[in-house]
Amino acid sequence: MEALSGSCLQIPCNFSINAEETFDRTGPTSGLWIKSDYYYIFGSKVVFNGNMMENIYPMSLTGDLSQNDCSTLFSSVITSYTGSYLFRIDNRRRMETCDPLQIKVKDSPPSPTIEIPGDLKEAESVTVTCSAPAPCPHSPPKLTWTLQQDPPNTMEENPDRTFTTKIQKTLILTDQHDGFNITCSASYPVNQGKDVKTAEETKTLHVSYAPKDVTVVVSPADPVSVGSVVNLTCSCRGIRAADGFAWLMMMSDGRLHTMGDNTQLYVFEVTNSDRGRSYFCGCSNVLGLQLSKGRALIFEGDHETVDGHLILKMLGIIMLVSTLVIFECWFRSRRSSKPEKVFTRRGEDAAEAEYLNRVTNILSHKEEGRRSVHFY
Repeated sequence: MEALSGSCLQIPCNFSINAEETFDRTGPTSGLWIKSDYYYIFGSKVVFNGNMMENIYPMSLTGDLSQNDCSTLFSSVITSYTGSYLFRIDNRRRMETCDPLQIKVKDSPPSPTIEIPGDLKEAESVTVTCSAPAPCPHSPPKLTWTLQQDPPNTMEENPDRTFTTKIQKTLILTDQHDGFNITCSASYPVNQGKDVKTAEETKTLHVSYAPKDVTVVVSPADPVSVGSVVNLTCSCRGIRAADGFAWLMMMSDGRLHTMGDNTQLYVFEVTNSDRGRSYFCGCSNVLGLQLSKGRALIFEGDHETVDGHLILKMLGIIMLVSTLVIFECWFRSRRSSKPEKVFTRRGEDAAEAEYLNRVTNILSHKEEGRRSVHFY
């Protein structure tokens, strides 16, 4: 058994009696722990006697000898307690010694163990477990990890009657879990809880998933010219290499055509017919298939045409705004220069109203004209 310096060690122990032999349970029975490499002043190797009030080593029987249970608690262990131990039963009529027990006391705690099921795949549900031995069940380690905050710790008894502390988390796997590092820490209280000793373990998740982020990469980069040779590469991401590729071409009228071999690279010479066409590719592996978005080629001069359209639109907007500002200033100055008078004749009112309507109509026609230039 292994123990941590400054902590305790619970020793599970039991004994059996042969059927042909008898064991007198009526008389006083005591349990003794003997350290094989310990020599006391009188030559005795006994470090613990259940009938003694004071002993050399801080041990106490927690089991009931009448029930063949010799379990013992070894408190406040230190590294010098490392060695081979024998348990002896003494009922003053007969003494029997159990098999030897090797105890090793270390200054550093044992690292926790992270258990991850093998062959992880996208969309599957898996349970990840972190566990650490609890040689001192009275002061078990506290487990924490990067999968969740303050996970609930549970302590389980093993078939050999030792104890283990565990935490668990169930995950629905995605491609984002691939490459994720799980770090689990075990903090052991020592020196009656005054100090803590910590150990940790890290493991990486490796998740297989269908291809992601499928794109068509053009080289040499746009713009292209008629007669040049273009390489289209189907790029995708996935822990398992893509084992299949597909290429599609959408014509300017919306029709789809398959093209080329099912390889990652498609090479062709650019012609005028390629204007307005979009290229698609698909990546597949044993877990699925994903298609890219359409990728159209940009020809030399196309960007200049686009820039010219932008300039025309900007000029149209500027001319329209300038016309509105000039008219408003002219109209305000005209009204302010007129002598104030009251129109009493219906004809004058009608004349000014007709004038305003004509100006408004002219302005509307100009605005519509400029809008048609702007959006053309």
